[in-house]
Amino acid sequence: MNLRTLTVLAGTLVLPAFAAHAQAAADTASIWTLQDENASITTGTPPDRFYVNGLRLGWTSPTGQVPNFLADLGRTLWGSGQQRIAFDLAQQIYTPAGTSFAVPSPFDRPFAGVLLGNFSLISDTADTRSVLTVSLGLVGPASGAEELQNSFHDLIGQNHTNGWGSQIQNTPIGEILHERTWRLPMGTVAGLETDALPSLTIGLGDLRDYVQTGVTFRFGQGLDSDFGVPRIRPGLSGGDVFVPTRPFAWYVFAGADGQAVAYDLLLQSSPFRGGPHVSTVWDVAEFQGGFAVMAYGMRLTVAYVAQTQEFHGQTGGLHQFGSASLAFRF
Repeated sequence: MNLRTLTVLAGTLVLPAFAAHAQAAADTASIWTLQDENASITTGTPPDRFYVNGLRLGWTSPTGQVPNFLADLGRTLWGSGQQRIAFDLAQQIYTPAGTSFAVPSPFDRPFAGVLLGNFSLISDTADTRSVLTVSLGLVGPASGAEELQNSFHDLIGQNHTNGWGSQIQNTPIGEILHERTWRLPMGTVAGLETDALPSLTIGLGDLRDYVQTGVTFRFGQGLDSDFGVPRIRPGLSGGDVFVPTRPFAWYVFAGADGQAVAYDLLLQSSPFRGGPHVSTVWDVAEFQGGFAVMAYGMRLTVAYVAQTQEFHGQTGGLHQFGSASLAFRF
């Protein structure tokens, strides 16, 4: 067991100790969220590369509608809080920078498709959000990544992406994620609210082993309506839950995170089966900025993300992509 793995395990034990005491309000609404992340809506060249697209559909329950055994687990981990459960289905597409050849460069990112079902237990207090997520799914052709990308290219009149025959083959995956976000008010500026959202995330499994820490700064009105914009992980994510505290809430934000990555199946392939792989960079940083608007029971979020190199030899500077979500309360 190496030092990074020990750090991850130690963080898993320490994270629940940061308990909060102020209670959040109950909420009778469920939430549906549709999200897309895409590298084509950026200034990067070429745009259709590396993390190409992520698509996610999620449902979150009202507070209190949690099975007893999960509610007991949540209270053991985090103490008091308004609890919810959530489920989402996510697909992600990854390609190398060079997609014009049937046989991609062995020094470029491997082709990979990911299909995941994510089940989460969420606990909110007035100033913290805690999330425990179990993810099950697969990496490989059965994810449908090749079909989705090339069908979309047909729709917009672009050529098919070559090289999918070399993608990482079907591999079942499981992941456990534990995350805590704190909401720290920082006063007002010209009558508008400001706050900081520091967070700590730990992921363990055969998809990705990593520790992530970061902070988001926000400026707007009704900041206590949520804990930041959602993201398809890895990345700074405030999650799908929002409870508007005013008829029209909004904010702009900027944030950054650092990730210590011990293992990434999408770059290294399975250690038990082999396959296309590259030499990974263990320390990865992300920078993101954007805005969120909440009104009439809906929330629209938009983020622009820039990410440092994930593997040695990665070209093109910072990898950039956009993320947008639309959520409805019922």
